[in-house]
Amino acid sequence: MNRREAVQSITLLLGGTIVGSSAFLTGCKTSTSATLDFTNDDIAYLNEVGETILPTTASSPGAKAANVGAFMTVMVKDTYTDEQQKTFKEGMKKLNDEADKAYSNKFMKLDEKQKHDLLVKLDAEQKAYQKDKKKEDPSHYFRLMKELTLLGYFTSEIGSKQARRYVETPGRYDGCLPYAKGDKAFA
Repeated sequence: MNRREAVQSITLLLGGTIVGSSAFLTGCKTSTSATLDFTNDDIAYLNEVGETILPTTASSPGAKAANVGAFMTVMVKDTYTDEQQKTFKEGMKKLNDEADKAYSNKFMKLDEKQKHDLLVKLDAEQKAYQKDKKKEDPSHYFRLMKELTLLGYFTSEIGSKQARRYVETPGRYDGCLPYAKGDKAFA
């Protein structure tokens, strides 16, 4: 079973009964956007956004190594509603527009510091937006990108085994395990 199948199975198992019953009771339809398509350039772009959010460090590879861009495209196409898909796809363009406005260049052409500074600004913007938004308003596009980056990275083999302390068969439960600042979390 690959990661995609595992995530789909878990989503169906954990959320299927809640979402399915709601859709059944209200007659809601799932996404009908069969035309949503991502190019290889889009995946590279999303990988770069992910790498800026979770960069490579001396002790672990970054989001690009986990290919979070491909993960994001699958999740957006397979699990997002039409409205969320539209927000995400338009957000990709908005991110480039913000880069162009701030640095007179597209996001992919910015240096690491400029990318970082731009995403920090967008993160602050999305936090303020999420705080003040109404329940029916869509999520901020950068929030969707950031959430998918984190989910894709930490559910990948690289994120689980190299960015965290991986124990395949953990054995007994130890509720009082010593932890030193800087230690990796368990996967």
